[in-house]
Amino acid sequence: MITLDRLDNDLAGWLARTLVAPGVLSPEAFEAAFVAVVTAAADDPDEAWLAFYRNTLGALETRARVSGTCAEIAPVHERAAGLAIGDVVELGCCFGFLSLRLAAAGHRVTALDLVPGTAALLARMSRRLGRPVHAMAADATAVPLASRSADTLFAVHLLEHLPPRAGQQVLAEMLRVARQRVVVAVPFEDEPDRTWGHVRRFDLADLHTLGHTTGRPFTVAEHHGGWLVVDL
Repeated sequence: MITLDRLDNDLAGWLARTLVAPGVLSPEAFEAAFVAVVTAAADDPDEAWLAFYRNTLGALETRARVSGTCAEIAPVHERAAGLAIGDVVELGCCFGFLSLRLAAAGHRVTALDLVPGTAALLARMSRRLGRPVHAMAADATAVPLASRSADTLFAVHLLEHLPPRAGQQVLAEMLRVARQRVVVAVPFEDEPDRTWGHVRRFDLADLHTLGHTTGRPFTVAEHHGGWLVVDL
């Protein structure tokens, strides 16, 4: 059993490398196995999740890790935080580590994830961590928010999980809801990583193509993956 002090998001990477990649665990069973390992660390599952959140946020925000999943994510979140303006909405937030970072920096944050349990977990942990995030279960292709209701819309490592048509729908929703800026970040992979549920790969040319579809001024850059920033 993993102790509370060792619980953080590096656990996901370890499971992916040691069990999923060699075929011991199927990608479909990955999420259930991950949840089982985390919640086994304490009698109260929420205490285990709280330790998981605190340890992961500490690793991401202090850059204390030199390897592992947290080290891979940290520079992505750092760049995203530097692009945030005003009120923020994050689509496909998963555990919501970026949203929690932005909340701690003083932004008013709404975080959406397709999975109700994930959104509910983020809502509980947000309260216990003292980092207010409005977490909602919602589909990023049909965002239940008013037009021009937030300054910055984020989709960080979301579009690689979606087929092209759905990705275009997400981008259209981001442009509808945003007042000032839309930020898309994607990993660059030779092939979509099925372990993480990726179904699509991107390169700089793909991001330029996406940017041109918006009809707005945009920039594309490479920084631990690819970035599309559309200013409205």
